[in-house]
Amino acid sequence: MAEILHRDKRERFLSLANKRVNRAIKEIALVGNLSNRRNYDYSEEEARKIIRTLQSELDRVKQNFRVETELQRKKFEI
Repeated sequence: MAEILHRDKRERFLSLANKRVNRAIKEIALVGNLSNRRNYDYSEEEARKIIRTLQSELDRVKQNFRVETELQRKKFEI
């Protein structure tokens, strides 16, 4: 029973990860299109703010995955 639950959780993870990461890549590429100065006018501060915000969210995602891994490593048994 535990193996079935693990497999279901794994399958859900893979399905959602593929969908969400591909969607994020597409949306980030669209944000990148805003850098085209032929089509858009923006200040360097606005560009830095966009990059800073995206980097901050990516750092938060990285930290979330690290925390899970670190929690798993800190198990103690005698």
